[in-house]
Amino acid sequence: MQKTSIFTSESVCAGHPDKICDQISDAILDSVLTIDPKGRVAVETLVSHKQVVIAGEVTYIGKKIDYKKIARAEIKRLGFTNKLFNFTDKSDILVNVHEQSPDIATGVDNEGAGDQGMMFGYACNETANLMPLPIELSHQLAMRLDEVREKKIIPYLRPDGKTQVSINYVNDKPVSVNNIVIAVPHNEDIKLSKVKSDVIAKVIKPVLKKFNLTVDKKDVVVNGTGVWHIGGPSSDTGVTGRKIIVDTYGGYARVGGGAFSGKDPSKVDRSGAYAARFIAKNIVAKGLADKAEVRLAYCIGVKEPTMQEVETFGTAKVSAKEIDKFAKNLIHTSVRGIIEKLDLLKPQYKKTAAYGHFGRDEFSWEKVE
Repeated sequence: MQKTSIFTSESVCAGHPDKICDQISDAILDSVLTIDPKGRVAVETLVSHKQVVIAGEVTYIGKKIDYKKIARAEIKRLGFTNKLFNFTDKSDILVNVHEQSPDIATGVDNEGAGDQGMMFGYACNETANLMPLPIELSHQLAMRLDEVREKKIIPYLRPDGKTQVSINYVNDKPVSVNNIVIAVPHNEDIKLSKVKSDVIAKVIKPVLKKFNLTVDKKDVVVNGTGVWHIGGPSSDTGVTGRKIIVDTYGGYARVGGGAFSGKDPSKVDRSGAYAARFIAKNIVAKGLADKAEVRLAYCIGVKEPTMQEVETFGTAKVSAKEIDKFAKNLIHTSVRGIIEKLDLLKPQYKKTAAYGHFGRDEFSWEKVE
């Protein structure tokens, strides 16, 4: 008997308020690592109507960083330069950043984990990059929405936007697109019917074509409440770390308790999740299983993980003992082992802060050995 189901995931554009915050926080992290690769960063950003707040703990050796300048550059890059948006690169910025707690620093300086917590990594053979299809399509649509705006292929679009894709599954295999939902702000003089027509023709169809998929026009919703003119922080306050499902697997797999952006790699919320994905992807890429979930846990100040487990959901092609041995030989999951293996001390994190941290070949944790 066939088992049928639908699974839905969403993504957001780079100009979404929460993603603005993630990118500012990670731009600050990159600036610190450029000056001092062993710098410690835990920075949160909040954006709202005409205002930005940057707060957190930063400790490094080197020249002083201009947090406001970094934030303004990111806001401008993301397209928020029009006063009509009530949020621009000229908006007020409040900075409240201080040094890392000496109690935390002691444990981290001894190469222990920067905090306790559990992390998950996942991979499956639904797509070429071993990501679940719903989140992969959602990310591709979000990237394309930003591309057609930035390149003026659809010149009347404005920053911000969300995508959502529902996939039909038969016996746990993706077979077709059930529906797509797009939300994107646009100029006031453009009718919704044109927005929908252009988004279908220039965003949805090109993305689906890469996956040999189609969708019926009646199964596409664009701006479901009608017109949407003003996006960004004046419409919706944003905060760092509020899109951890978008950042990971779109709800298709479990995620840990902590966000990634604004955190240096001594924070296992980030480095542990990257290592878990690295292990899971290599297990599936090597044909050891069709699906793999890697579970890690850490204790603050302790070098080694307190848990390392692999679950293959009945899809393993070899014994569990062989998979565990493969995982442990692939990467040493101490904090130092992860940082060295995945080269995590270099500035690279702003790129991760939009369109997901996984499934993108430019990152070391996506490499297949």
